[in-house]
Amino acid sequence: MSAPPLIAGDAEALDVAGELAADFRKGAAERDALRRLPQAELELLSASGLLGVTVPAEFRGADVRAETLAEIFRRLAAADASLAQIPQSHFVYVNVLRRQGTHEQQRFLFGEVLRGKRLGNAQSEAGTQHVQDIRTRLARRPDGSYLLDGVKHYSTGALFAHWIPVLARADDDDLHVAFVPRDAPGLTVLDDWDGMGQRTTASGTVRLESVPVPADRVVPHHLTFRGPQLHGAVAQLLHAAIDAGIASGALAEAADFVRTRSRPWFESVDEGHRTAAEDPLLIQRFGELAIRARAAEALLAAAARSVDTARADLTDDSAAEASIAVAAAKVTAAEAAVEIGSALFEVAGTRAALDSLGLHRHWRDARTHTLHDPARWKVQHIGRYTLNGTRPPRHGLL
Repeated sequence: MSAPPLIAGDAEALDVAGELAADFRKGAAERDALRRLPQAELELLSASGLLGVTVPAEFRGADVRAETLAEIFRRLAAADASLAQIPQSHFVYVNVLRRQGTHEQQRFLFGEVLRGKRLGNAQSEAGTQHVQDIRTRLARRPDGSYLLDGVKHYSTGALFAHWIPVLARADDDDLHVAFVPRDAPGLTVLDDWDGMGQRTTASGTVRLESVPVPADRVVPHHLTFRGPQLHGAVAQLLHAAIDAGIASGALAEAADFVRTRSRPWFESVDEGHRTAAEDPLLIQRFGELAIRARAAEALLAAAARSVDTARADLTDDSAAEASIAVAAAKVTAAEAAVEIGSALFEVAGTRAALDSLGLHRHWRDARTHTLHDPARWKVQHIGRYTLNGTRPPRHGLL
């Protein structure tokens, strides 16, 4: 793989994201229908230099603002929500390295990222008591290296990755991230994802059987949560951006369908409206849906600015404000994505339900993606913060 260009700053990053989104949009419905995994598209993503835009400037990265990163994800998701979901963990674990990696770990792995290498994830586990009940073990060997054993599920990005960050507990039960090469002995990635939405993310299973890990590839993730942190806020911001992108993508496709394919209802014609786009009831509904989408985008941008503000002066208060702002954006974007993905059929009419058109992918992607974590708990934390000034917990999901 030849090294991609180094992106210079925020404006260039947004331009590159816009160009990629336009390209990814063309084949999105077909990829979803055939479950054709986007290997070629991910190679384009790597070659674009976009994967390195959050690498710190001292390591030659663009170090773009959180507001820029959120907009990158929103644009990509508006084109193809599956494709946008694949690099979400890549940027989360770049952020982990920024926070807890040693200078040598950063120098090596940031160098890999700037060469277009992709980070996946092996984080979630199935069948445990709850989502933070991590049972994958990182056992220390006499020479100081480790052996990694466990089974991970919902491992978005792992199948396409060059490096797989694995969340595991060490002998002292503290949480660590082990950065493991995709071709490491004992590591197997299974393409067994069969979700109804986000069908081409390949969010399958990772099996780890005595995988050798050098000591210098392990990062003490548990330290992230011992002070004010933005780990959860950044991760959730990208999820919110994906939902906002699904909402805007579905709305744009609905509008195009109504303008070019929908027939007007006969009673609308009787009142003098020659096309579906002139129907005042449809116009009203599109106005309502546009407000939902705009609200999601506005709260997303405001949340991202709050993350940028907190990053410049990280305290318990600034971190809490950022987390609450992101939670509000996530709740709103999730609701907008599901509503607009469903309303697409309401406004476009019967023909829009044809399986061959693939318009149902927007709702399926929205309904699947918004299950990542329950919005009701975000609303709880927003309420506690607003009413009683209670800061949200530092568990990485806010």
